[in-house]
Amino acid sequence: MRYFITFSYDGSEFSGYQKQPKERTVQKCIEDVLKEINGGKTVSICASGRTDAGVHAINQKAHFDMDIKITCEKLLKGMNSLLPPDIYIKSVLEVDEKFHARFDVIGKEYVYLINTGEYNPIERNYVFQYCSKLDVVAMERGLKYLEGEHNFKSFTKVNEEIVDYVRKISQTSLVRDSKDINKLVITFVGTGFLRYMVRNMVGLLIEIGEGKRKPEDVIDILKYEDRTLSGKTAPSCGLYLRNVFY
Repeated sequence: MRYFITFSYDGSEFSGYQKQPKERTVQKCIEDVLKEINGGKTVSICASGRTDAGVHAINQKAHFDMDIKITCEKLLKGMNSLLPPDIYIKSVLEVDEKFHARFDVIGKEYVYLINTGEYNPIERNYVFQYCSKLDVVAMERGLKYLEGEHNFKSFTKVNEEIVDYVRKISQTSLVRDSKDINKLVITFVGTGFLRYMVRNMVGLLIEIGEGKRKPEDVIDILKYEDRTLSGKTAPSCGLYLRNVFY
């Protein structure tokens, strides 16, 4: 039986999503719980994609196969009763065995949060504490140049296994949080995102907001496909995987 789960997690205390030797990861925590439910037999889960250390997820998706037959309701309750408090399974569905949580993805939505006001220690793991004014109008102009289909090699770590750096960003926005005008919310919706891509784009936008770059610089940075030309990588704490689309 193939199951499809939607889950959220606080990435603060994880070394990322993907399982790593001797590291606490989201994948390992979930697989350990599923192994217990599955009578001691190993269960491998496949997520829509990985997130890095410190990155959070609101609606991450994954599928897995189980040897035992169990209702979705019981599986949901069982998983949440065994998982640590920084992971929560929101829903469990039975799906066709041909369904694939990674390869069937048609789009993702990420949001990045920046505090431009007074330092907030309570939110230090959940919002980037920039704590200084930014030129939001200039940042919005730069953000619009990132929309569309581009080669995003300038915004990711070069990987010999990746042959195609072209991705399409269909929608972006930069708004102030309705409950806190000092908090900026940057949204990216696209067909897919490369490793560090969102954080690197945000890093460049911050430099534009600081006046160190012009919004139009984005055009040349995309054109030359050179990581050394783009901005610093923004901290992981402000990044959230908000939605995955199928």
